[in-house]
Amino acid sequence: MDDSTHYLELAAAFARGRLGLSRQVGAVEAISRAEAAGLRLHRFKRNAGLPRVRRVLGILKGLAPVSLLDVGSGRGVFLWPLLDELGDLEVSAIDVDGQRARDLGATQQGGADRLRAFRMDAEHLAFEDGALDVVTVLEVLEHMARPASAAAEAIRVARRAVIVTVPSKPDDNPLHVRLFDKASITALLEDAGASSVSVDGVRGHFVAVASVR
Repeated sequence: MDDSTHYLELAAAFARGRLGLSRQVGAVEAISRAEAAGLRLHRFKRNAGLPRVRRVLGILKGLAPVSLLDVGSGRGVFLWPLLDELGDLEVSAIDVDGQRARDLGATQQGGADRLRAFRMDAEHLAFEDGALDVVTVLEVLEHMARPASAAAEAIRVARRAVIVTVPSKPDDNPLHVRLFDKASITALLEDAGASSVSVDGVRGHFVAVASVR
């Protein structure tokens, strides 16, 4: 494993956090110990080339937020390239799954100082109104029985914008319980309180940007 193929420093931070290692332990040694302990580090493989990830990163670079909440960070498909490429951004990452939230917390504890990780439900965000510049909700709403609640919460805590990605065509993922088109994702975000919504397509996904007054 090296930095050309993986987010090496983030993988090392995760390894330190999960194994209780000092932050003084170097990246190569931390990763070696993690592999010997059977920790799976493939989640840190570089994936910033994915079209939807590149699109969202481009939007964020244009917005230049100071703070961001990533809702449903999961295994970090978007979170790791975000931390890697936007070097001054403070990121709060949440997931409702306990193990995934603990893994995010381990990465924070092991050296990812710009990351704050929480176990939290997207429908009940423990942040004040307008607490963060931007909220990202990426590959999340298609999993939800009540996406309107999550959209309303995202709009509530965002100061400037909410960025959403969802699949644009049916797939075989049994955890996807709904399919959006441009009209329905626009209506969802407008009903949640967005002042305007723009939606673009990118290889099997829609990317929606909701502006917040």
